[in-house]
Amino acid sequence: MAQLTDDCFAAGGPLMTLGTALDLLLAKLVTVTDTEPVVLARCVGRILAEPVTAPIDVPPHDNAAVDGYAVYFDDLRDDGETRLPVAGRAAAGHPLGRAAGRGEAIRIFTGAVMPAGEDGRPGPDTVMMQEDCRLDGNDVVIRPGIKPGANRRRAGEDVRAGREILAAGQRLRPQDVGLAAAVGCTELTVRRPLRIALFSTGDELIDPGSPAQAGKVYDSNRYTLRALLMQLGASVSDLGILPDRRDVIASAIATAAAGHDLLISSGGVSSGDEDHVKAAIETLGRLHFWRLAIKPGRPIALGQVDAAGRPVPFIGLPGNPVAAMVTFLRIARPMILRLMGAKDLTPTLFRVRADFEHRKKRDRREWVPARLATDDAGKLVARKFPREGAGILSSLVGSDGLVELPEELTQLAAGSMVDFLPFSEAR
Repeated sequence: MAQLTDDCFAAGGPLMTLGTALDLLLAKLVTVTDTEPVVLARCVGRILAEPVTAPIDVPPHDNAAVDGYAVYFDDLRDDGETRLPVAGRAAAGHPLGRAAGRGEAIRIFTGAVMPAGEDGRPGPDTVMMQEDCRLDGNDVVIRPGIKPGANRRRAGEDVRAGREILAAGQRLRPQDVGLAAAVGCTELTVRRPLRIALFSTGDELIDPGSPAQAGKVYDSNRYTLRALLMQLGASVSDLGILPDRRDVIASAIATAAAGHDLLISSGGVSSGDEDHVKAAIETLGRLHFWRLAIKPGRPIALGQVDAAGRPVPFIGLPGNPVAAMVTFLRIARPMILRLMGAKDLTPTLFRVRADFEHRKKRDRREWVPARLATDDAGKLVARKFPREGAGILSSLVGSDGLVELPEELTQLAAGSMVDFLPFSEAR
């Protein structure tokens, strides 16, 4: 297991662009999770630690792509119909069981192995679809015009033995698991889940289910972040809400650091008299504020806590719900994936047409919650949520994702093409 360097989150300087910050941060991070073998059925969503090389061809044999009749192309006439006796049957899992001779047709079904030829020679090479033939007693009558090798799948057409089919660092999708099964794998070596401790601080916060009280608000960020982390396949320890007491916060952080790979909180990391997370992190290690040219979520707190000589990273996200989710998606998520050993770190953005106008400051990246809809012409467009603000959590619920506006843009005109980050990319 690799280890972070000391003080790897030292601030990169004054207000900087998102791209510059991500380049600096990801260059400092290393994979910190060990590996383990996992049975194939439980591998979906895990990060592959070792590449998978196919030990066999897929398909392993030449086989029929359709139901029909396997024939030698050279037995077919090109100037009229060909009549051949049907001399055998081959189905998927039930080969012909003998060599096929010239001048005969073999009834064959989709997936069945193509018969071999006599004396070690190539066998039938073409399959005529049953819809293009007619039976006449024990004979099949074949129309002219088929091409040699038609409707025949070659061995290794999908995967060749010796080829790398899955790369290390890949987050395994259902289709990846299926491909591993197709070459006979029963287990894969994957990264262990990243152990993350998640907490909130603030005497004003209460958990859902508690009676409503004057001056109190329900803690939503912790639930949002926990769900996002679980979608990434992390192992999350919910430390709950820590009170505004420096000694309690410092003790909880020190204990959590000893058994986790990463600490995450939202809010409570400024320099106010009641913001004790900053002081606790600085007592146990180091803390730096990265001032980014973004909206929402400009300040991001990054630091490390010393756990018996092992630096454990800390990410402090903004307290406003929209800012917390935006900064998680675009900053915390790629950092977490790097720590987990993933290869693809940045989400995929899609180009869509904006159905709204928007003004913004130059040299700042900005995100606007939007839903996807079709306009009067039936084209896909992004429509801005009607209310704005870093604290409007309902703007995320009423949207499909975020329109991402680049630093150089100051005036977005309706009808312009924009980058769209769907919330599905949070997975």
